[in-house]
Amino acid sequence: MSNPSLKKFASLYRAQLQWQPIVAMLVIAMVWGSNMAFVKLAARDIAPLFMAGIRSMVAAMCLYVWMKAKGLALFPSRIIIFHGVVAGLLFGTEFGLIFVGLKHTLASRGYVILYAAPFFAALGAHFFLVADRFNFWKACGLMLAFGGLLVLFMKNLGTFSFEALPGDILFLLAGAAWGATTVYIKKYLAQRAEPLQILFFQLFFSAPFLFVLSLTFEDPVVTGFSLLTAFSLFYQCIIVAFLSYLAWFVLVSRYPVSLLHAFSFFTPVFGVIFSGILILGEAISTNLILALIMVSLGMVLVNYRPSD
Repeated sequence: MSNPSLKKFASLYRAQLQWQPIVAMLVIAMVWGSNMAFVKLAARDIAPLFMAGIRSMVAAMCLYVWMKAKGLALFPSRIIIFHGVVAGLLFGTEFGLIFVGLKHTLASRGYVILYAAPFFAALGAHFFLVADRFNFWKACGLMLAFGGLLVLFMKNLGTFSFEALPGDILFLLAGAAWGATTVYIKKYLAQRAEPLQILFFQLFFSAPFLFVLSLTFEDPVVTGFSLLTAFSLFYQCIIVAFLSYLAWFVLVSRYPVSLLHAFSFFTPVFGVIFSGILILGEAISTNLILALIMVSLGMVLVNYRPSD
């Protein structure tokens, strides 16, 4: 007689050994790791908040067409719409802070600081999600990542450096907003809406919020336009905010989430390599490499699930 538990284990094992999701996740991590460079390049011609609004608006329009073709409802109920608005505002806040922060700090530093988000999510989950409390591994991961951030803010591993502090603080706040978005979605939307609906809410409701912020604080919003700016916008709107996010949710629906998250840890690494070094030619310090290692290891520990 066959054992159902063994069958389940064998199925999971085969899924984890398939090369397709591994290649797909590495490509997605590379796409996300290149994004900030194109934001920084387009910011020479377009104000950051206005650019973030364009990104959300265009991606939401593309996702709308996709969802209509799939027969997915856009707004299932009033309570879901309410929570969708909150998620959209948090999402807009996160990317508004990122886009503005890139004007004041290096993209490579931004990636390392932003990916402290899982630790903000772990803190929020401990207080607001009953089934997601702190454990030994999460505590170790948080301390390691916090140490990595301290290293990043130090100059020559001695005194603190304040040169990029305004942008660094904005990225830290963006990481907190990302963590808050994750916790809010898990608490109020994960069991009520489809993943693509949640993504649509974030894009759709963040666009007008970002445009209002832009019209309030930015003048002018456009100072020029070039082929590089056009490609940068295409990359952000279509490649990143629509296709890569869509691919991520397809992978989540088909493969073990633990496998996918393991490869998402490559994003800050690729961010430093592609955005920082290859595209923007930023100087990479010993502090940055050490901080990247510590934050990445901290992410692994926070997401570690010991076997029973």
